[in-house]
Amino acid sequence: MDPVPPVLVRYIEGLKAHDVEAIAATVDASLVFTLPGRTLDKSRFLEMLRALYRAFPDWKYEHETPEVRGDRVRILWRQGGTHTGPFSLPGRDPIPATGRRVRIPEQSFRYRVLGDAIIEICPEAVAGGAPGGILDQIGGSGSQL
Repeated sequence: MDPVPPVLVRYIEGLKAHDVEAIAATVDASLVFTLPGRTLDKSRFLEMLRALYRAFPDWKYEHETPEVRGDRVRILWRQGGTHTGPFSLPGRDPIPATGRRVRIPEQSFRYRVLGDAIIEICPEAVAGGAPGGILDQIGGSGSQL
């Protein structure tokens, strides 16, 4: 297996620190974040993370060792937090804080790295998985993400 690309190490550190600007520096301007039936560009992806961290200031990420094969990386994530602030996504009514603890089932995310940037992120489609499972657990509809 190949070594973990430094850009992915910085990306993971940014996620764990809730540092959206650091995350932004790791993803290419042409980033594609693939959801079932929809893709997000870099701007929408970063907006989603900002909304997540405002609504869930204790959001926590845990992961297994990344599996690297050339420009493709797979990471098995565990994540969750407590909904203590409004969850405001563009084009949706804000969901007021519910105090609910959200736990996303183990979920693999696939990344594609080109040079020093992440160009593609694709979460595995699992029941209750991120990001739609977050909305489902706090009373929204993940299918509207």
